[in-house]
Amino acid sequence: MGDEVDGHEVDRSRAGLLARRLAALTGALALASAGVAHAGDDPDVGAGKCQVIKFCVNVGVGDEAGGSGGQAGGSQGGSDSGGSKMDCKYTKVDPKPPAEWPGWKGADPKKNDLYFYGCTDGGQNNPDGFVVVPAGQPPVPQVDPRELAQRAVDSMTLLGPDIASPRAAGKYTVGVPMWMWVNQSPTTYGPNTASATAGGITVTATAKVSKIVWTMGDGASVTCNGPGTPYTSSDGMAQSPTCGHVYSKTSAGAQNGKFPVTATSTWTINWQGGGQAGQLTEVRQSNVQVAVGEVQVVR
Repeated sequence: MGDEVDGHEVDRSRAGLLARRLAALTGALALASAGVAHAGDDPDVGAGKCQVIKFCVNVGVGDEAGGSGGQAGGSQGGSDSGGSKMDCKYTKVDPKPPAEWPGWKGADPKKNDLYFYGCTDGGQNNPDGFVVVPAGQPPVPQVDPRELAQRAVDSMTLLGPDIASPRAAGKYTVGVPMWMWVNQSPTTYGPNTASATAGGITVTATAKVSKIVWTMGDGASVTCNGPGTPYTSSDGMAQSPTCGHVYSKTSAGAQNGKFPVTATSTWTINWQGGGQAGQLTEVRQSNVQVAVGEVQVVR
């Protein structure tokens, strides 16, 4: 099921050096088992054989994902996953290292096989290591945790801000402070958590809105690093302590006599699993039409 290249015994710290040397000569990824090579020695190729098996891993086939399912609302932002496919080669260790070798992790060499894997996504992500599998069975392809993180995010329902104020039915006045705030829920503000599993790896991601940018329709933009503060009658004419705006002109000249207000939320998603951790972002939007008039003087 692959090419055969000469193998040898060498400890884990030498595996990368051996792989690079043999790959340059044969175009195949070589592996190494435990052994007795010393820091100052070059490996002595010739003991045993290595069978190379190549997999192209694409998350989504035979995996499991948790979460509420489905994307919803607004445009989707960027992530650090890059959407690239992880290409892995598995090399069976033969002869097997002794039972006391730490890489067995307590498994019985008589009942299990040992493989060395080297993966790349074509960029800087190049994980490698040893994996123990039941004797006679093929190794389970390694999965890029970043791809699982994005899959976990895709299983979440992340919506645009649930705007509580300003209200479409509200009446607002030039020169009077407007307080902006949003209702908080797992789907509109967070936290929202989901997991995805494939290839024996589970990644858990937690998403929460880190900021909301309000474009007010009059040319102004307001960035709020929280949900905003609800207004109460006791606040009088005070400005919002966390998220507000003061209009200097009416919306009479705007289309339909109202300012189009857009609230754009940035979801920050922290994930961890498979020995890695990282951060992704998603962007969502909500809109409301706001009428702004002048103070009416009673005579």
